[in-house]
Amino acid sequence: MDMAMARQVASLFAALMILLAYGGHQMGWMDSRSPLYNILNAIGSAILGYVALHPFQMGFVLLEGAWVLISLYVLLRPKKVVAR
Repeated sequence: MDMAMARQVASLFAALMILLAYGGHQMGWMDSRSPLYNILNAIGSAILGYVALHPFQMGFVLLEGAWVLISLYVLLRPKKVVAR
């Protein structure tokens, strides 16, 4: 498989990950605060961001970079303790 085809396959896989999270959330199957939702978004966006670097596409790099950072923030932030 040549590099151009590998990038196409990677970007398709990454887009499907993000769409799975989005569709799951919209259909009520997945909570946007769940680890799975944010892992799918973070990995999918990281792959698409990498693909957007070659050739450089500033808008996509910005979008995917922000998406990764937000998803990782939600995954890694301290959990709130609910007092009962």
